[in-house]
Amino acid sequence: MSTTNQDLGFFETLFESVAVDLAMIMDTELAIDGVSVERRPERAAGEDQIHISFKFQVQDGTDVHHGCALVPLPDAISLACYLMMTPEEEIAEMRSMETLDPSLKDAMIEISNFVAGATDAVVRTWYSAEATCRSSGCQGVRADVRPAFPYEEGAQLAVGRAQAKIASFPPFEMITMLPVPVTSG
Repeated sequence: MSTTNQDLGFFETLFESVAVDLAMIMDTELAIDGVSVERRPERAAGEDQIHISFKFQVQDGTDVHHGCALVPLPDAISLACYLMMTPEEEIAEMRSMETLDPSLKDAMIEISNFVAGATDAVVRTWYSAEATCRSSGCQGVRADVRPAFPYEEGAQLAVGRAQAKIASFPPFEMITMLPVPVTSG
């Protein structure tokens, strides 16, 4: 497993873009720290708990790349609740939910759109100036299971990890995966 300075710079910019965009729409702080990246021949799994996979598709000319951002369920619920302007004391209670009501599901889809929009702002620095990113929705992923998105097993992925923190809630690991561009060493 390897990485490059270009990979690290891309993921630092990507995580910061996502944090800034989400903090703006949530009207609360989303801090990012400790970004790391590695190239792997498989998708990474979120450990120990259910995660939400915010899926996206990158169009680069005729090439289509798929990826996702994995966020632990309690933290994805927090993002959705802040988007819906839920009071913080209610968010603390809702973080333990395992079944999402329709309004929370709709808010998750909106979060997915914002994650893809923030990704769109930086993919041109890694793929090409013409590359664009759009949301492919979101889905729950069981603990220790790799997220589903179109992917050829064994193909090289760049897996970025960052410690994120929403408001006063405990920090969590956010994982983002994207195929490595053909032109990237």
